[in-house]
Amino acid sequence: MEAASPQALADLVGAEATGDWLLIDQARVDAFADATGDHQWIHTDPERAAAGPFGAPIAHGYLTLSLLPGLLKDLIAIGGLAMSVNYGLDRLRFLQPVPVGSRVRAAVRLASADATPRGVRAGYAVTVEIEGAAKPALVAETITLYVPA
Repeated sequence: MEAASPQALADLVGAEATGDWLLIDQARVDAFADATGDHQWIHTDPERAAAGPFGAPIAHGYLTLSLLPGLLKDLIAIGGLAMSVNYGLDRLRFLQPVPVGSRVRAAVRLASADATPRGVRAGYAVTVEIEGAAKPALVAETITLYVPA
């Protein structure tokens, strides 16, 4: 979805896009564990995790969430920006763990685009899908503030 300016987003409400698959490998999970200090064995000990409740190591839920900017960057292009700011989440649910070695992608729908004194506040309905899985990894309602140049 492309808009020439933040104000042009209003014409795109309801637009949808789906991205490319991204591999979630053990190196990414381990790097996230190092960055956050969350070294729980279900994420970082493949041997123990294989015998655990998920049958394999799984990505941290917050790792999956933290991938959203990268997963969405090629799906949303807004021209005429001074900056865009992550404004937060209205809703977030982790529906299914992401096994290490699986691939994920984002599907996004522009749910709202509201003018504010600082720019345009856009709401997105985002789903992170797991390749071959019936249920997504997460669903979220994200908010981004776009400040025009």
